[in-house]
Amino acid sequence: MSGSHVPVLAGELIELLDPRPGETAVDCTFGAGGHARLIADRLGPDGLLIAIDRDPTAEERFAELAAELPCDTRFIRASFAEGLAELEEEGERADMVYLDLGMSSMQVDTRDRGFSYAWDAPLDMRMDPEQELDARELVNTWDARQLTRVLRELGEERYASNIARAIVRERAKQPIETTFELVEIVSNAIPAPSRFGGGHPAKRSFQAIRIAVNDELGQLDAALPLAWTLLRQNGRFAGISFHSLEDRRVKRFLADRARGCICPPDLPVCVCSREPEAELLTRGTVATPGEIAANPRAKSARMRVARKLRDAQEAVR
Repeated sequence: MSGSHVPVLAGELIELLDPRPGETAVDCTFGAGGHARLIADRLGPDGLLIAIDRDPTAEERFAELAAELPCDTRFIRASFAEGLAELEEEGERADMVYLDLGMSSMQVDTRDRGFSYAWDAPLDMRMDPEQELDARELVNTWDARQLTRVLRELGEERYASNIARAIVRERAKQPIETTFELVEIVSNAIPAPSRFGGGHPAKRSFQAIRIAVNDELGQLDAALPLAWTLLRQNGRFAGISFHSLEDRRVKRFLADRARGCICPPDLPVCVCSREPEAELLTRGTVATPGEIAANPRAKSARMRVARKLRDAQEAVR
């Protein structure tokens, strides 16, 4: 694993999560371990870092890193929703839980994983290489309606139906096997004036297919309440998102927990007795121009952080 990996919004994450000696941190998306190393350095010998990732490469990276960290460590090889569910079943509690969503740098930089439209590789895109569904199966077996929905909803692709029809038409001739084959089909399905107006013409389609293959939004929807339950009172949660589909989910989840009274506005007094569970520590931190210049991946990142004021059972009685 290259030492050049730069974690996004690292300084801001440390400042807002404020890790302290002896605390427990859960890194739900360990990846290359950039954030984890910075957090662990502040937990000290009495602290505990729990890392979750479904990628075996992340597990290998964790094994290398754990020996260098000053705190106790544990790795759970699972999706972040499954890992959090396992911790909840065990009765584990945490002082901070954080997610760095989307692809890790090591996934996109490993060419034969098929995540990138920038080089030719077998269509794959699985974060867990042991799962059955991969990008090749999705592209070659899902019908035009399913493909259109995936491209439109998960990639926010304006030409979703054009691309879906082109995929179905081309795969009828021969299976679509590689990333460059898919790039060519997608590019040709987009009208020429629109191909490069918003970056690479295949960017949105590759995003959509990757999200669908790995059920990334379903995982996030399941993980958010689990992460919140895991937190102790005054625990901190952070979510770093790289597109609006993720960010909206994190934003709504935290806003709902930061909300107090939910009585109809025409009632003269509150009768619901609902009190906020969360204090929003930021409404959407973004990277500085300097970080973006040094690490272009940070351009689309947005981080939301909240502190847990009380358990839900105490907040709603």
